[in-house]
Amino acid sequence: MEKYNIIVNPIAGRGAAGKAVPEIEEKLKSLGIDYDLILTEYPGHAIQLAADARQIGYSTVVAVGGDGTSNEVINGLMQAGGKGQLQTKLAVLPVGRGNDFSYGMGVSQDLESACQNLVNGCTRRIDIGFVKGGDYPEGRYFGNGIGIGFDTVVGFESVKLPPYIHGTPAYLIAAIKTIFLYFNAPLLRVEIDGEVFEQPCLLVSVMNGKRMGGSFQFAPDSESDDGLLNLCIVRQVTRLQVLGLMPKVMSGTQAEHEAVRMLTGQNINIEALDGSLPVHADGETICEAGKKLEVSILKQQIELVC
Repeated sequence: MEKYNIIVNPIAGRGAAGKAVPEIEEKLKSLGIDYDLILTEYPGHAIQLAADARQIGYSTVVAVGGDGTSNEVINGLMQAGGKGQLQTKLAVLPVGRGNDFSYGMGVSQDLESACQNLVNGCTRRIDIGFVKGGDYPEGRYFGNGIGIGFDTVVGFESVKLPPYIHGTPAYLIAAIKTIFLYFNAPLLRVEIDGEVFEQPCLLVSVMNGKRMGGSFQFAPDSESDDGLLNLCIVRQVTRLQVLGLMPKVMSGTQAEHEAVRMLTGQNINIEALDGSLPVHADGETICEAGKKLEVSILKQQIELVC
């Protein structure tokens, strides 16, 4: 019989994940699922818990939380199992703030349906990204995507907002604030599979999934099993143009804007020739003022319950 390891980040979703534990356990028991449930106790704890679960031999590790929780579990599974090994499956019960990773991977956003999917037997192999630079010279895995520049500062500002402001409203408020905090685009050297260009970039999103910030479709055409990263690059624009771009990104139609480049690639190197790089991966800070990044995609590394 399959055994599930349930890893819950109780503070995810401003405490929503912790409050959902009784409901989750009730649903799992009604489905006849054999499981062990563990609460994380500190940042990075889910990495170790997921690595231990894979080494012990659990059939499925379930990340209960948001994008940060999923990111830690992905890192634990990859570090423990190595590239290309698929013995332990990944599942997600999305109870975080943005849940962008689960959305982009085709996981049900309804908690009851997501629990039901655990026993339906439907899985797919997904790509996993890898980034080196900033505070992680040895590298860190990611599932959804990397934000560089404006998007990262928006994330920094959104966590400063009161707990009752969350989801898309929090991102919009933080984005408007960021227009006045982060406006001078750094000059970047961008290399994509050997092709190089230099330009001031207000924002660079490197995506394996489709969206960030709960509603912003930076890569609407992304496929998470094709061995490609999708890039959305925005050059220096005016503050008014930033406001005009936001609804386009929310609808995934930004490619029609003259300031936007939509590209794909497997190996990406980014260097700040002037200025610096604030960077996040799946919402987790990679650096606040880095200089160089190396990003790559690892094809079909994890078997995801979907």
